[in-house]
Amino acid sequence: MTMTLPASVTHPAEALVLARIPPTVRERAATVRLMVFDVDGVLTDGSLYYGEGGELQKRFNALDGHGLRLLMEGGLTVALMTGRSGPIVARRAAELGIAEVIQGVRDKGGALAELAQRSGVQLNQTGYMGDDIIDLPAMQRAGFAASVPNAPGYVSQAAHWVASQPGGGGAVRECCDLLLAAQGRLGAFLAAPGLLGPGAIQ
Repeated sequence: MTMTLPASVTHPAEALVLARIPPTVRERAATVRLMVFDVDGVLTDGSLYYGEGGELQKRFNALDGHGLRLLMEGGLTVALMTGRSGPIVARRAAELGIAEVIQGVRDKGGALAELAQRSGVQLNQTGYMGDDIIDLPAMQRAGFAASVPNAPGYVSQAAHWVASQPGGGGAVRECCDLLLAAQGRLGAFLAAPGLLGPGAIQ
């Protein structure tokens, strides 16, 4: 079913991204100023790799990384929030230029509220993307709640929008494109594809 898009959507790519997005979801996405992402199961596929020495490794997706960079270039504040703690997430965030990294948090709803206040935005201007029980309090408080198709059903049902791609496999990029398209910012990047520069890390 093709939906009528608002007059503000002028670039064909934005129309493509938003074509099957319900108006209520587009409206929520259009108000987001602070977007927070869970890590395991969202930025990764949830797998934890252990080396012989016990070191932990995670696999990240370059398309997701580029999407996060585009969000920040588009004027949104991006944060990572995870119940685990370790240097891997901090390193990935540093590569992408993400300053807000909250690790070892159990009360994600409270942490989201504190981050919003510190960032000077209202909770209805925040977005949160998660995939498990621990993410539910943050998803329920955010103005825009997103999830992944491989999340438990009771988690994805709490989301306003669920990606078609899996966690760690393009779900975050899909979310970033939706936010940018809903805010009329995606077309500018396509008109100037070199905006981030040839050395931009994804």
